Parts: sequence; C-alpha cells; structure tokens
Amino acid sequence: MAQAPLDSIDRKILAILQRDGRITNVDLAAEVGLTAPPCLRRVRTLEERGFIKSYHARLNGAQLDYGITIFAMVSLKSQAEDALRAFEAHVSALPEVRECHMLNGEIDFVLKIVAHDLQSFQAFLTSKLTPAPNVASVKTSLTIRTCKDEMGVPIEA
Repeated sequence: MAQAPLDSIDRKILAILQRDGRITNVDLAAEVGLTAPPCLRRVRTLEERGFIKSYHARLNGAQLDYGITIFAMVSLKSQAEDALRAFEAHVSALPEVRECHMLNGEIDFVLKIVAHDLQSFQAFLTSKLTPAPNVASVKTSLTIRTCKDEMGVPIEA
C-alpha cells in the first residue's frame, strides 16, 4: 500500500525540524500555522512513517580536538558480497570513520574520516584502514577548507 504524500504543512515541519531539532512543539506549531496538539500528531506520524530517523546534536569537531577531516577512496580486491560485508563491518567498528558510502565505478568506497592531527591519521591509516579485510588500495585527500556542510536533504515547499 502506497504512503499518502506529504502536504505543505508536513514539508514545513520537516524543514523546520531539520534546521532546529530542539524547537518546542508550541513554537513549531506556531511556525506552521497549527495548534500544538495537531502539530504533535503530525510529528509523531512523520516519525512513525520513517521520514524522521532521529534527533541529535551536531558537535564541533575542532572544539573536541578533531582538527582534520580526510576523505579516503578505497578499492577492494574483490567485490563479492561476503568481501563487501566484511569491509563494511570492519569500518563500521572504527569510530574515526564518520561516513562510509559504497560507490559505482573505479572506487568501491569513499570514507569520511576525522582525526586529531596528521600523526594520528597516519597511525589510523596504517594500522586500521590499509590492513582492513580485502583492501587493495587507499587514496586519501585531506580537507583544506569546508565551504558548505549541511545535514539532511533539501525540503521543497
């Protein structure tokens, strides 16, 4: 059974919550033009339908001494499903790996990695990433500057 489409109020709710997950229900309701009880029902329905996956705080990595961000392009020796799963399980257990995306093309995975400094990244690379199951090669690029860092997806009204 197909899900009912989102209406403009649902889309506004999603856009506001994506921008500010700590907004009170009363303030959210006022912004979207509802009273608090129906607004809360809509938010709960959006959660139940899977449109809202979680709420979290977005932390400042530099303030927490994670001064560098690196992107690693990983090629595997084999793309057999068991090899892919073994690699995914390995990187899922590494807290420095913040994102892992399987790609179509020459590179099998791209990872977003945070580290305290270059020395700690080098140690991570040589002791945890390069020897990971089935890894053929790793190419890394250090982030110099970030001009855009938005969470979520664009919400159209």
